Amino acid sequence: GTARIIGPSVQPITGDKPMRRDTFLKSLAALAAAGALPLSAHAAAVAVKMMLPANPGGGWDTTGRALGKALQDAGVASSVTYDNKGGAAGAIGLAQFVNSSKGDPNALMVMGAVMLGGIITGKPPVNLSQATPIARLTSEYNVFVLPANSPYKTMGEVVAQLKKDPGSIKWGGGSRGSTEHIAAAMIARAVGVDPAKINYVAFRGGGEAIAAVLGGNVTVGGSGFSEFAEYIATGKMRPIAVTSAQRLEGSTVPTLKEQGIDVEIG
Repeated sequence: GTARIIGPSVQPITGDKPMRRDTFLKSLAALAAAGALPLSAHAAAVAVKMMLPANPGGGWDTTGRALGKALQDAGVASSVTYDNKGGAAGAIGLAQFVNSSKGDPNALMVMGAVMLGGIITGKPPVNLSQATPIARLTSEYNVFVLPANSPYKTMGEVVAQLKKDPGSIKWGGGSRGSTEHIAAAMIARAVGVDPAKINYVAFRGGGEAIAAVLGGNVTVGGSGFSEFAEYIATGKMRPIAVTSAQRLEGSTVPTLKEQGIDVEIG
């Protein structure tokens, strides 16, 4: 998925190619310490209001709070207040943001591809034309994982069962329209299964999706690689595929493509 910062009334800033979320979070702290954040002058510090349109624990939450800390460390923000408002793929938070922060130059919101997909599928009475893009911060690929005690070992075994009985494979991830939801549907289509028949369970935030995988409440879990990385490293989740074109640097997790499934999404 992607993470972006948007605001109600500020002109866009363009930057270099987005980085992975975990790399971004580490680099923010270094930039702040060096006083090198690319913001217009370290003028009078302002009180920033940060809308986090998801529940605590997920990617948008950690990204937004890391950005807020970096703004304070750099002396650009005197304070940052956070408002978590999950649900409807971020549309609930977006609605509150555009209604309560209209014209406020110190109001920011974190969003990403999940929100875009959610707006397309859910058709809420609010849309992104009511906000202004400021900067694209991160971009990463999804990883699909199995609970540690899963009877399945590979994506091939999951696909074989998907072909037999699509509803028996319970996919867990972010809101409807998230990149992992789209990827699961793309996998089904690529292997000859009707995408409309997949059993997708949407969670309101990354924290809930992580708990569902760790608890064995879903067959397969999907998320941005950074969100699952620590659980993969400790063996609590078994990675079976990434949605990138080539294996990610330093990772042994196979791509969908090398497993004969022609799907790539970031």
